[in-house]
Order: sequence, then C-alpha cells, then structure tokens
Amino acid sequence: MKHPRTILGIETSCDETAAAIVKDGVAVLSNVVATSLKDHAQFGGVIPEIASRRQIEYIHWVVGESLSKAQMTLKDIDAIAVTRSPGLIGSLLVGLSFARGLSRATHKPLIEIDHIRAHLYANYVQLPQAIPACPLKRLPAVGLVVSGGHSSLFFVKDFNNYKLLGVTRDDAAGEAFDKVARILGLGYPGGPVIDRLAGQGINHEIKFPQAPLSGTYDFSFSGTKTAVLYYTQKNKNKADYSVAQVAYAFQKSVVDVLVTKSLHACRRLGVNTLLVGGGVAANSALRASLQAEAKLQGVDVFFPPMSLCLDNAAMIAGLAFHSR
Repeated sequence: MKHPRTILGIETSCDETAAAIVKDGVAVLSNVVATSLKDHAQFGGVIPEIASRRQIEYIHWVVGESLSKAQMTLKDIDAIAVTRSPGLIGSLLVGLSFARGLSRATHKPLIEIDHIRAHLYANYVQLPQAIPACPLKRLPAVGLVVSGGHSSLFFVKDFNNYKLLGVTRDDAAGEAFDKVARILGLGYPGGPVIDRLAGQGINHEIKFPQAPLSGTYDFSFSGTKTAVLYYTQKNKNKADYSVAQVAYAFQKSVVDVLVTKSLHACRRLGVNTLLVGGGVAANSALRASLQAEAKLQGVDVFFPPMSLCLDNAAMIAGLAFHSR
C-alpha cells in the first residue's frame, strides 16, 4: 500500500468530539469540534458518562461535517486515524469503535495514535490563514504537554521516537487551575478565567510554594493548590483580600515551574527547539514567560494556534501521516 497522503482523524479522548482531514501531515483541510462543556460546567468538571453519551450523539455529525468542509467523500480518504490512548475509557471506546467500523466498511487502513504525542504535533499542522507552523525539520526537540489531565515533558527525537522525561506526580497543571478556580468561586473551566483575572492582580506580596522535585523533570501542583485553599480560608473575609491577586500568585507559581524545567531540559539535552501543547498552552502568562526566557537562552519555542491547543483531530491526523 502506498503511503497515505490524505487522512481523516477522529478524536474522543475526553469531552470533545472531533474530526479533521489533513493532507501530507501538514495541511488542514477541515477541523471540526463539538463540545459538551456546558453539560459539565454545572458539576465543576467532566462527567465521563455524560461525555461518552454526547460523543455517541455527535460523532457521525462531526465526521460528515469534516468531509463536507474539505469538499471530499470517504472515497477521497487514504486512511483513518483515531486516538487510542490515554483518555476516558468510555470516550475512547466511542471513537475507536466508530473508526474501526468505518475502516472495515471502507477498506481504509486504520492508524491508532497516542493523544499526548499528538498535542506536540499540533505545532506542525497548518491551518488556513494562520501564521506559519513549526517547520518539520525542527527536530530533535523538547516537548511540554500541559493540559487538564497531563503535565509531561518529552525528548522528541523524531515523530516515532519520544522519550518521557517527567510527568506530574499528582494534579496536572490544568487540573490544578480548575480546582483553584473552584476554591475561588470562579466556575468551570478554571484556566481561562484565572488567566484573565491574574492580569488584573499583579503583585509581589503573595507567594505560593512550589515543589521543585530536584533532580527530576517530574511536576507536582497539589501542594500549590492546597496552599491557595489555606490562604483563602484564612484571608477571604479581610478587607484587602483580592481574588485577582491570589489568581496571579497561583498562576505565577505554576508557570515558573513549567518554564524552569522545560528550559533546563533543553540545556541538558543540547537542543534549541521547545514544543508546547495542550490546553494550558493557551495560557497567556505561560506563553509570555516561556518566550522571554527561551529567547535569553537561545531556544526557539513554538505554541500551536489557540484552536489547536485544546483537543482536536487535526493533530491526530497529522501525526498519523508519520506513523510506520
């Protein structure tokens, strides 16, 4: 079989239901995402059963819509890619079952993709009218994936060779943002609202502890989250208490750890490319801090477009092009 050029990607690892068509691993011809976020907001987090039920309802539509937007039919597709892991079991089964059935019915090859690695590949796919993506030749690299479920650091030798350097030992960065938002009464999801508030609460008086975990590239944000809880319980009724200032101090603590460990890995491994992916890659403080520090250290840092930071199928189809 010739190498597949045009790939239909399907992603259902959490609460999004997504489909996309990508050509040659780079050009995004369509990228469709249906979300059940409103269904989960009242509970303060993703409810797995609700997520999978909504995905059963949405998946046929998103695949059809992705084909329609690309002005293609299934006959024009060379292969089908789908998220294999990690993720919510029920949600993964929706995507895998649909993709496997579609593969068998159309006689198209099926490529199963690791969701976390795909977040790093989001830097390489090119959306129409978007700024140029990271050049494919920018490897090897260090890759930082920060999302609601993952905080992981990788050495990326090539698109089939990833070495895990460190992971979170407790709360992922995005999970910590959501839990702190709940402590502060800001609702769900917490990342965007904390990011906005932090810009209004810049201060140098409030500091929350970090867990450096010296000698490793692992992360730990649970202690920082707990420190926010204790600080809030102690000070929330005081006249000078400011939710915005607490948000700023929390965000700064998390961002500083992510920046320090990522750039240290670049120095130790002797690479000058840093790839960032996942929902927290949309955080404005992380982007600004990493870009500033990376420039000082001679490292080029890349972030996906905002729409590709969150779960999407374009990154799944793109990475599938390089599978062997």
